[in-house]
Amino acid sequence: MKKFVSVKFLKYILIFGIVIYIKLPYVLGQEKNRKPELHYTVSMTDPANHLYKVDLECNGWTSDTIDFKMPQWMPGYYQIMNYYKEVSAFSAKSADGKNVSITIPAENTWRVVVPGKKGFRISYNLKAERRFVANSFLDTTHGYIVPPATFMYIKNNINTPVRITVKPYTGWGKIATGLEQVKGKADEFTAPDFDILYDCPLLVGNLDELPSFQVRGVKHRFIAFNPGVFDRKEFIDALQKTIEAGVEIIGEIPYSEYTFIGIGPGYGGIEHLNNTTVSFSGNNLDNPDAMERVLKFLAHEYFHHYNVKRIRPYELGPFDYDRENNTNLLWVSEGLSVYYEYLMVRRAGLMSDEDLLSSIAGNISTFENDPGRNFQSLIGSSYNTWSDGPFGNKPGTQDKSISYYEKGPVIGFILDLSIRNATKNNKSLDDVMRFLYYHYYKKLQRGFTDAEFQKACEDIAGISLAGEFEYVNTTKEIDYAEYLSYAGLRISEEKTNSTGKRKFTVSRIDNPDQSQLDMYRSMAGK
Repeated sequence: MKKFVSVKFLKYILIFGIVIYIKLPYVLGQEKNRKPELHYTVSMTDPANHLYKVDLECNGWTSDTIDFKMPQWMPGYYQIMNYYKEVSAFSAKSADGKNVSITIPAENTWRVVVPGKKGFRISYNLKAERRFVANSFLDTTHGYIVPPATFMYIKNNINTPVRITVKPYTGWGKIATGLEQVKGKADEFTAPDFDILYDCPLLVGNLDELPSFQVRGVKHRFIAFNPGVFDRKEFIDALQKTIEAGVEIIGEIPYSEYTFIGIGPGYGGIEHLNNTTVSFSGNNLDNPDAMERVLKFLAHEYFHHYNVKRIRPYELGPFDYDRENNTNLLWVSEGLSVYYEYLMVRRAGLMSDEDLLSSIAGNISTFENDPGRNFQSLIGSSYNTWSDGPFGNKPGTQDKSISYYEKGPVIGFILDLSIRNATKNNKSLDDVMRFLYYHYYKKLQRGFTDAEFQKACEDIAGISLAGEFEYVNTTKEIDYAEYLSYAGLRISEEKTNSTGKRKFTVSRIDNPDQSQLDMYRSMAGK
């Protein structure tokens, strides 16, 4: 007896087959493209001994041998930091709780051997007892987490997404960071890759939040540990004006929110894409000079979110966290940011003409009294910062180095005056910075080279600036008088009897012509 398959049944079979045909490659593709997962938990159970405990859950890794690496440095502080030396009690366990093999093939590398495609966990302790903006710190009052000093990455997998859970010490109420918070979870954060994770320090404790403010509709916050006693409204009003002056230079805000994170009294600051961590105490802000110094410091770190984080030398990104990332252009990233910190505070109406010119004269005096100026160029200072240090004077050796923090702003001033003079004050260094931002960062999405920076300056000026760039590339003596005269300024010099050092003063001439007056006013934002 023959059995016939119904048409209806055949129809179902056909539909099922079509679905499998369409969906299976998609499902297989999804499985193939699924990214491995990394979930860090950092705990603060022993703050009296400055110890963080770090746990990492790893899932979805196909390799059976994985190298975990601790970065050797952090972007923004161009020194080898040897963070691996603070790691202890490193261990690894498979998903079923068994210990797995660990070797150390390099000083900052832990190699873990696990069964492929199975989840596993690593754990380690981290000593954090040095109070410094480029080091993690923990005590019974607060915790400061520098991600490159805390969270290991997997070799050749910097682009892996990562999740962070922070377990604060008992009684600590706040976490300040630029990381994206997981919705509904105050202690959990995500980053799309390790570059973003390493760009977002975390401050944990009973923190003070100052009044927030808006610039072009974007929220700006200031959160600090032990900020001191001062007029918070006066300070925030002044900071808002300073930030508005900085935004005016570039003309765009590239972040959705910005946070100033005060890590406590001390020295130093590190810039990031949507935040900055700064040593901060407001106890002396009733003194006008102290207020001006703090505003310049914060202006400098803020302007870095443009100049170095986005307007960046070609060599500074993607980063190699395993070694030095040398560039000739830190004088642009750091030196010009010093120059713009002066302009931001002056254009905000929070610094006098005398103080503006005194700041520039201070850089000239420090540079001209440095014996290293006869030996090292500005690009040499930038490239060799990894060995010489950020301020050039390597202890215990003959001084043959300079600081790009001192000569850099001087050259920025000279380039600004040269461009203004060549264009009858229609263009300036501001135009160069805007071009670098919109052309290299936004359009080409890359950094610029030495030659491209000089070309940008010359294209804006409409003339060759080869003579000005000799001051960058060589140790040629600077003709200050010529450039200062463009803006109706003069330079004078005197020697101090006690030290024999030269002190330089920059001031305005008595009867500037209209072009000189216009140039100075335009530069100073008057």
